[in-house]
Amino acid sequence: MSDLYFGTDLFGELDRLQRQMSGLFGSFPSSLRSSRLGTFPQINIGTTDSAIEIVAFAPGIDPSKLDVSIDKGLLSISGERSAQQPLPEGARQYAQERFSGAFRRVIELPQQADPDNVQARYVDGCLLISVGKREASKPRAITVQ
Repeated sequence: MSDLYFGTDLFGELDRLQRQMSGLFGSFPSSLRSSRLGTFPQINIGTTDSAIEIVAFAPGIDPSKLDVSIDKGLLSISGERSAQQPLPEGARQYAQERFSGAFRRVIELPQQADPDNVQARYVDGCLLISVGKREASKPRAITVQ
């Protein structure tokens, strides 16, 4: 007989923990994994019949300082946001919420992503990336004879 005693039902606690974890991560598509919340730039990911659409919110960044690449199913967004001093001269800063410096976001793409069919453009502070889907994965109608 074991000398260890758990004052509660151990399996019940594990089941509760699993339900909580499912609630946290159940709303995200499992094939499109990205970093935790609070990282820069923030992103939205969606899909259409023909492409995977990614919007990275990156205001105040020179588009020439952004780098987008795909390698082994991972989309990488990197760049640098320069530090700006928006306060008047002589003012002392006691809080700063705007991020400045180098950054990198890596997003795992689903298998149907076509790395040879990628378009990126920067519009109104948003980096818009469209990754086409492979022809074999696109929905198609089949005629019944």
